[in-house]
Amino acid sequence: MILTTTPDIEGKRIVEYKGIVFGEVIAGVNVLKDFAAGLTNFFGGRSGSYEEELTAARTQALEEMETRAKAMGANAVVGIDVDYEVLGSDNGMLMVSVTGTAVVCE
Repeated sequence: MILTTTPDIEGKRIVEYKGIVFGEVIAGVNVLKDFAAGLTNFFGGRSGSYEEELTAARTQALEEMETRAKAMGANAVVGIDVDYEVLGSDNGMLMVSVTGTAVVCE
């Protein structure tokens, strides 16, 4: 399956639009990762633990969207938009949502 942020796919013709398709993941950051990120915030640098969580959540959201698009009979998703939000009373949850249009290409 082709997944792209562009509205079309070079060399392919969209023959059918199946509809909007979504993928969402809400991931919690555990206490150890939160502590390590706090140290990074204090001393400076990149937070590898948060980056790993973000990458895993984004990958899972895209996989969920792809599964839903296949269930709709699509062989591609175009116009993908990726959004990130922080949730929870202490901002300890990360939400990654992806949206696109499920299509059939020749």
